Amino acid sequence: MTGLESGVWAATGGGPLLLGVRHHGPGSARSVRAALAAARPRVVLIEGPPEADALIPLAADEDMRPPVALLAHAVDEPGRSAFWPLAEFSPEWVAIRWALEHDVPARFIDLPATHTLAWGRDEEESAEGESAEPSAEPAPEAAVRVDPLGVLAEAAGYDDPERWWEDVVEHRGAGEGDAFEPFVVLEEAMGVLRETYGTGGHDRDLVREAYMRLQLRAAQREFGGEVAVVCGAWHVPALRQKTAVAADRALLKGLAKVKADLTWVPWTYRRLSRHSGYGAGIDSPGWYGHLFGAPDRPVARWLTKVAGLLRDEDRLVSSAHVIEAVRLAETLAAMRGRPLPGLSETTDAVRAVMCEGSDVPLALVHDRLVVGDVLGEVPRSAPAVPLQRDLDRLQRRLRLKPEALERELELDLRKETDAERSRLLHRLRLLGVGWGEPAASRGSTGTFRETWRLRWEPELSVRVAEAGVWGTTVAAAATAKVEADAVSAQGLAEVTALAERCLLAELPDALPVVMQVLADRAALDADVGHLAQALPALVRSLRYGDVRGTDTGALAEVAAGLAERIFVGLPPACAALDVEAAEEMRRHVDAVHGALGLLGDAPAPGHGDLRERWHAVLRVLSTRDTVPGVVRGRAVRLLLDDGELGQDEAALLMGLVLSPGTPPGDAAAWIEGFVGGGSGGGMLLVHDERLLGLVDAWLTGVPTEAFTDVLPLLRRTFSAYEPGVRRTLGELVRRGPGERGSTAGAGSGIPGFAPDLDSDRADAVLPVVRLLLGLDGDGQENADDNDLVGVAG
Repeated sequence: MTGLESGVWAATGGGPLLLGVRHHGPGSARSVRAALAAARPRVVLIEGPPEADALIPLAADEDMRPPVALLAHAVDEPGRSAFWPLAEFSPEWVAIRWALEHDVPARFIDLPATHTLAWGRDEEESAEGESAEPSAEPAPEAAVRVDPLGVLAEAAGYDDPERWWEDVVEHRGAGEGDAFEPFVVLEEAMGVLRETYGTGGHDRDLVREAYMRLQLRAAQREFGGEVAVVCGAWHVPALRQKTAVAADRALLKGLAKVKADLTWVPWTYRRLSRHSGYGAGIDSPGWYGHLFGAPDRPVARWLTKVAGLLRDEDRLVSSAHVIEAVRLAETLAAMRGRPLPGLSETTDAVRAVMCEGSDVPLALVHDRLVVGDVLGEVPRSAPAVPLQRDLDRLQRRLRLKPEALERELELDLRKETDAERSRLLHRLRLLGVGWGEPAASRGSTGTFRETWRLRWEPELSVRVAEAGVWGTTVAAAATAKVEADAVSAQGLAEVTALAERCLLAELPDALPVVMQVLADRAALDADVGHLAQALPALVRSLRYGDVRGTDTGALAEVAAGLAERIFVGLPPACAALDVEAAEEMRRHVDAVHGALGLLGDAPAPGHGDLRERWHAVLRVLSTRDTVPGVVRGRAVRLLLDDGELGQDEAALLMGLVLSPGTPPGDAAAWIEGFVGGGSGGGMLLVHDERLLGLVDAWLTGVPTEAFTDVLPLLRRTFSAYEPGVRRTLGELVRRGPGERGSTAGAGSGIPGFAPDLDSDRADAVLPVVRLLLGLDGDGQENADDNDLVGVAG
């Protein structure tokens, strides 16, 4: 032992070296490293769950990259968990690394996680490890919680605790003055605060501190007086306090317990931020990481980083901007009486010099650099549930590395690797692990393409542990979870949605169970609305199954059975409906029509031609007086679109509905069903002026006293049209019946068409028609253009 070390321990009077810190404080971390190097204790005690002692050696693994967190979860309730996050600038992490590098034992001495998790179970609270200073959030107890840094900052004349901490601690360079001076000052300040505020609203701290004192005494008996303790500054006066062993043990008697497992998991800078909702967070983890890692000139280095980020975003930032920003930050610090420019000064300088006063690029700097998207890594040797190990294996094989920054992933399901990636992401969603969320594909609307938004959050490690109860592999766990969810599903639509997701995830072992539940529920459910909601999901599943090569024979049989029941039950279900129920039924009719369109015209085994039978149902709906007008109008429109109803017949039905004998409200509802609801009805009226004329004539004949009743329906119908369609309709109506024919081609006999062929316009279309028909490059270059014009017509 050197003279300096002996002097340090002599100064403690045989007591422990208590290093009170602020969690995630780079200034505290530097001071801890300097103090440990000066004192060279025989053991280092650290605030944290003692069950994690066996995990400490993993901190020296070359594959361990902070930020990371100790994760504790209840074995019987994996969702009940607690985190103790550590960054490279966390004093606890620095203490662990120093101990490992110098072959000094390191131990955690906080209350065991087995009790911490039991506390959370009793009060239904989530835990994340305790901060160095009590959180300002409301406590479960009635006492007022105290923020000691806020009190000290206020006493020093600061209105911002973060700014005070930066000036007093973070801007204090390593090795300046006595290595132990900041800890002595903080201990004295915390002692005064505890005398004034007691526990500061943290009654649980009494129990935790009793346990830490017992562990400290045990270490002193084992290693003598050369014991260093790294803990939150708030706890230092309590650990220095002389109490009876019996009194401390009494506080721990009868504490609830749960069986707990612990491991290391990756963490992110974003989750270190207070904005994520955790009391132990900091506002600017990226900034603190920079302060800890910058060997010299931290302001200049920081502003260089900012300039690089802005250049990557195509903003014009030169080296001159960096120089001027450094000068401005230093000037602001001098004007504000600060020892060095802090985050507020550098932010103001960036806004003024590099962002030209705009907060838009400044928000990007805050998100990417001040907070940051750094994601830590843990070695494969870290303990993990079998499901996590299988997921790690799949991520490596499929080259899907978890990342903290959100990114889009485009998948082509015709490629085996992309198909496997899709299966993995769908299976994880079934397990409640929302690593990826489906997004709309921008480049293609084909069913062979998927787009995902990926972002790995630390909480997903908890979800994986929680899902581990379903199986040891992702496929097995997803299969078991789907089977259980199918049995417990509340409604038919929920089961059909589950069947769709089951096919997307390719879980063939779970599909028979889901299909049996689906068939049983469908047989017992007499509500046509429920059946209509279920059919589209089944049909989508059939389409996805075709892309993925999945056997969907059982699914097709159930879909055909649902369609049969809808055909029988829909006409009676449409009788005597009020306005809201009629609108909902119209949406069901649209959904069934679209689903049957996806099925195609192929007859279903044992069910005949479903499309033909559906058209018969639509004919019944279109002519039955007891059916609401909005449903009758939609049935006519669907038949017209499918070519099952001629334009003359559609015009006749519209004329009957719009006759003076029909109440105006019913007529308006029919029109809404026929040309409303985003069905392209506006273009139908543009190109078929007979229908437009019928609507125009009816509208001008609506009695004054009834006009205010039909106006909301008409407004809702026509306001959904595109601006260009509304403009064209307005011009046609303004011209009147006598002039419309001239614009459409007088004497043609067909509204909307000229009497003779416009050759120039036809020739302009031919290349596109060739491409659509696949004639180019197939030896049919000399096909008769007149034939193509006929096809186009």
